[in-house]
Amino acid sequence: MEQYIVEMRNIVKRFPEVLANDHITFKVKAGEVHALLGENGAGKTTLMNILYGIYSADEGEIYINGRKVQISSPRDAINLGIGMVHQHFMLIDTLTVLENIALSLEIPFWKPLDKIRIKVEEVMKRYGLKVDLDAKIWQLSTGEKQRVEIIKIICRGAQILILDEPTSVLTPTETKELFKFLRKMASEGKAIIFVTHKLKEVMEVSDRVTVLRKGKVIATLETSETNERMLAKMMVGRDVIFELEKAPSIIGDPILKVEKLRVLNDRGTIAVKDVSFTVHSGEIYGIAGVAGNGQKELVEAIVGLRRKISGKIFINGIEIEKLNPRDIGEMEIAFIPEDRRMGYIPNMSVAENLILRSYNKAPFSKWMLLNYNAIKEYAQKLIDEYKIVTPNENVMAKLLSGGNLQRMILARELTIGKKLIIAVHPTYGLDVGSTEYVRKLLLKRRNEGSAVLLISEDLDEILALSDRIAVMFEGEIIGEVEAEKANIEKIGLMMAGVKEGE
Repeated sequence: MEQYIVEMRNIVKRFPEVLANDHITFKVKAGEVHALLGENGAGKTTLMNILYGIYSADEGEIYINGRKVQISSPRDAINLGIGMVHQHFMLIDTLTVLENIALSLEIPFWKPLDKIRIKVEEVMKRYGLKVDLDAKIWQLSTGEKQRVEIIKIICRGAQILILDEPTSVLTPTETKELFKFLRKMASEGKAIIFVTHKLKEVMEVSDRVTVLRKGKVIATLETSETNERMLAKMMVGRDVIFELEKAPSIIGDPILKVEKLRVLNDRGTIAVKDVSFTVHSGEIYGIAGVAGNGQKELVEAIVGLRRKISGKIFINGIEIEKLNPRDIGEMEIAFIPEDRRMGYIPNMSVAENLILRSYNKAPFSKWMLLNYNAIKEYAQKLIDEYKIVTPNENVMAKLLSGGNLQRMILARELTIGKKLIIAVHPTYGLDVGSTEYVRKLLLKRRNEGSAVLLISEDLDEILALSDRIAVMFEGEIIGEVEAEKANIEKIGLMMAGVKEGE
């Protein structure tokens, strides 16, 4: 009988109105990279949260190294040699990076942080995971936070590694280095559970793949015996369009103009250095770059959430220096934030989240009183139009899956933002079906004459959607190319700091 390091047998997990895991059997061998695929809401994260002790299964059994175990908490999982990098990070914002990593390790008695710093720096150097150990977590970008989680799991030396979208913040070169690390860990007999929506990565790094749909296992296959289209169809139950049809852009008037912009980060150092660019109606201007190179500060300055120290920003020909975020939002701007959690209020309903930017206007309010009939009608219209999967408009937003949260944010923002769309990592963490939907939607709006500023670390996304591509490195735009002249190798080198023409 074949030995598995992880066996989850007939796992069932129910939530109100949702059967998240429906008698799932999932087995992982020692020494393999096992990919776990499925749409948002298919039950992948719930299943992994059960393995990591965050949830308890309603039914089913878990075996580690052939021994039946009870995993009632993450501490139990850690003691069993299980480590997990979550899609939504488990970090304490007010502590430093080093302190967060130390919390997951055994603390030496003498000069504990000094000794842990040495260990962490060795790991960062070995695997190319760069982050400021003395920065507070709240000062970091989403990508930098994910790096901290990866460093934590490596330092802890887990035998079973669960990684949820671990390559989202890496350049192609860094991704290849991570894959080498995963293959090395697998060759040492460790089990790697690799949760990703990037089918190319599944084909490149995994040995086997399990596909979930609507809480059930559709198939477990040898990766060598399948392909991207077959996996995508199993995930969503239909054929998925991989090659987007992009009509030639019809360039119109300049909508967003940035001139010699300089912006500080939360640590008081310059994050954006003399950046200049223009985005016209009818085009998608893509900015590529590894997280932490000034993209976050650039976007926050444009939407009024961060003050600049010099330079100018014009929207629709109007300089925005003296405008507040609400004034800027009134200029028909859609803002899809880097972190979905910035784009909604968890304990408000779907309907309430859909009117967050227009609750004070007719027909939703009059004489400071909300018109709930109008709100309900509007919410139901957007739920249907954007295919938001929810039992009804009164469900708390926090109960939606990641893909449906993104659809809710898109529905609100794109209904208001007709002239300029600022989309930051718009498909981060989304499955292949939701990714296809979001990308087609952005292209549709571009074709209708909107100006789109797209910031993404996904080079396939940048190349597929953009008309022009710029690359940010250490706060500067080090090169700009027309999309038809760009390729993944050229952009990848620029993301690593090689300027155009060097």
